[in-house]
Amino acid sequence: MNSPQAAQFTLSSDCIDDDGRFRTRYTGRGEDVSPELRLHGLDARAKTLAVALEDLTHPLFGTMAHWVAWNIPAGELIPEAIRPGRISPGTGIVQGTAYGLHRYRGPKPPRGTTHTYRFTVYALDTVLRLSDRSRLPGLKRAIAGHVLQQAELFGTYESCLRPRRPGA
Repeated sequence: MNSPQAAQFTLSSDCIDDDGRFRTRYTGRGEDVSPELRLHGLDARAKTLAVALEDLTHPLFGTMAHWVAWNIPAGELIPEAIRPGRISPGTGIVQGTAYGLHRYRGPKPPRGTTHTYRFTVYALDTVLRLSDRSRLPGLKRAIAGHVLQQAELFGTYESCLRPRRPGA
């Protein structure tokens, strides 16, 4: 990750608004659909991508993985609404074990609390041979020595004390 391109690799998404908050659609209080993640400055040598979503302020665990996925075809975006399952048909995307078991599980802190979350995308020079039961620590061990670039995106989410009425 010492190339000049590594410093230029960035990540963006409409799942987080201009104030840095998750839009409800992408949370456990909404549709809980995985967001589209846009990559800027991706190294042309990247063969696959891996992504993790972590709750950085979990009261019991400190940091808790919500979603891990790998063998995402390298490109300028990670598509929205990756279907649940160990291996996504037609794409080869593998979803491992996290709060979301073989699926995306967005933010859903206890009502009345705000948590901070981080997406991390890794651009890799390889296709991973990793069990679909792997968790984030296993993914990190598997990608060691294969990371060309890494980008992060942060957002917060507050679960309201009372559910909001539709349209409110």
